[in-house]
Amino acid sequence: MTDKFNVEEINLLSIYRADTRKETIQNMNAALPDMDEDMKELTQEVLTKLQKLTEEEFTSLILEPADEIE
Repeated sequence: MTDKFNVEEINLLSIYRADTRKETIQNMNAALPDMDEDMKELTQEVLTKLQKLTEEEFTSLILEPADEIE
């Protein structure tokens, strides 16, 4: 499942992750106005991928920042 997301995307998701996919999407959308253009582009890519996931798929994601993965 995590192969759908690259390292940068996983790191971003780990920042905004909430209990549900919907809440995570809301968190990311709320932060968009404060992001620079590069972060907005990355966030939009992640949001597109999140929209395609079911809640079950989202729940099963292992989202640890890359520097913490062993």
